[in-house]
Amino acid sequence: MNRWIITAIAACAISALVAPGCGSTGVGDPCTPDEEFDPTFQAFSIQDVSVESKSYVCLTRLCLVNHFQGRVTCPYGQTAPGMGPAGPTGSNAAAVSSQDGCSIPGTTPGLPASYVTATNVSVAGFAAGVVPAQFSGTGAADRTANNAVYCSCRCENVDGNTNDGANYCACPANYTCTQLVTSIGATDTGLTGGYCVLNGTQYNPALATNETCLASVTSQTAPGYCALQY
Repeated sequence: MNRWIITAIAACAISALVAPGCGSTGVGDPCTPDEEFDPTFQAFSIQDVSVESKSYVCLTRLCLVNHFQGRVTCPYGQTAPGMGPAGPTGSNAAAVSSQDGCSIPGTTPGLPASYVTATNVSVAGFAAGVVPAQFSGTGAADRTANNAVYCSCRCENVDGNTNDGANYCACPANYTCTQLVTSIGATDTGLTGGYCVLNGTQYNPALATNETCLASVTSQTAPGYCALQY
């Protein structure tokens, strides 16, 4: 069963915050979730949807994390605190660092104080301190940050309606209003419902793969290749 992670604020406040951004061109802009500024936050889980409703990097004020594994700022993950995975060999050896692990956004990778320690939290199947790589794949199976984490807005309530007096946005071209957050309590009606999702990226567990971003892969046509994102 999915676990919904929501940064909650009052229903009237989220409606007021979302409306101005949704009326402009903010949907689809890249965003880094606030959780990634916490060195003890390990990673997002592919089974979850996170709605960050007070994102100051989004015109819509809402950063959507739609069934995404890992950290936006660390596509290859880390094998232990401060230690990144093995990079490419041969002539491409300098293409990807194999020494530095994940770091806090805005800090300098390689400095001990910036390492993501992940000592107080865990992701199912991963030891503390290990940050899983993002899922790659092709088409709808591609759950890299470019396809799964971006600014969005609430486009309908949990019943699929927009006539309840709340403020909703109209999804721009190439985005579809998609039900993502089901009811989890009597006071969460300002966050449940549908959000604008990039066409072709709606999560389908049947299409899930075990393919993850690999720092050692430099060929764009090889499994595990992930271009640097954001």
